Amino acid sequence: MQTTILIHLATGFEETEAVTIIDVLRRANLDVMTVSVTGTLKVTGAHNISIEADMLYDEADYSHAKMIILPGGMPGTTNLMNHAGLIGQLKNFNQEQKWIAAICAAPMILGSLGFLQNRKAVCYPGFEDKLTGASVVNEPFIVDENIVTGKSPGTAMVFSLEIVRLLKGEQLAADVRAGLVIQG
Repeated sequence: MQTTILIHLATGFEETEAVTIIDVLRRANLDVMTVSVTGTLKVTGAHNISIEADMLYDEADYSHAKMIILPGGMPGTTNLMNHAGLIGQLKNFNQEQKWIAAICAAPMILGSLGFLQNRKAVCYPGFEDKLTGASVVNEPFIVDENIVTGKSPGTAMVFSLEIVRLLKGEQLAADVRAGLVIQG
């Protein structure tokens, strides 16, 4: 059975981040499923773009999931943080040292849960005070143990490629990067 990467969508998610992550990971042939925490499959982002999720939260199988991914955006991040079931899954994943990735405003969820204590992390400018206990760095993304944090919509591509590298290796990440004609 192939392990799944679960990308969570809540009303007000950052569309650029969610779509970029989904697209890049699927280009790498990773098993990516989008999970709505809203109670409906159709989820509307921060800029009024709607996406139909693959499944509702209650349908997701976290026992075989390899990674939880949280796109940012507002109020999407707040809506994710207010979902008790998702918070419980994040706690389980962190305790088991399974992969958790969050970008933009979403790392503040990890900060609020104490996951960033004595770790390096990055987030959207202005949210640094929400990364409780973290050593905030100025990078497009950072990996510290089982936690991957990314900075912004503008870094979503390199953040996604780093996830490919972590899960599938340097060569596949390089191949996907070349196929996307990313320069620099």
